[in-house]
Amino acid sequence: MKFEHLVEINDLSNPMIAVINREQLWRGLVLRAELPKMFVSYIDDVSISDHSEAGMTRTLRYGELLVTDHVRFTQFEHIDYEVPAQNEIPRSSLRMSIEEPQPQALFVRFSYDAGQTAQEDVENEMYDEYRKSAYQEADVDTIRIIRELAESGRLDALPS
Repeated sequence: MKFEHLVEINDLSNPMIAVINREQLWRGLVLRAELPKMFVSYIDDVSISDHSEAGMTRTLRYGELLVTDHVRFTQFEHIDYEVPAQNEIPRSSLRMSIEEPQPQALFVRFSYDAGQTAQEDVENEMYDEYRKSAYQEADVDTIRIIRELAESGRLDALPS
């Protein structure tokens, strides 16, 4: 299953909604990688290793299930999540890309690849529709949390 969708960050036609900038959005997306429990309530525990400006390796615990992934940062552009095949979990990936077609008109494109073959896509079509809906809902929720953090000043630049 390959799936992507776009989430609008700033609605420039609505003056009642605060505009957040690219740097705030970036900090929010990085925070989602570094503190995923803030964004995904059903993660029980996270341990991070090999953390650098370029990325990190994480192990996430969901009950008894452990999932290790690799996160790569391309500053102010995109974050790539790669889950290698492990135990009964197939390889998968997610890219969160910042798009700005005009100044302050920010969007995040979420691009998923479940690593399935074309035959598996056909066999899992009904299930994948539910999965796409869940991904979309979680991504909209991620942006809602990032907006809340930005509006409260928690994503502003740190003083030098």
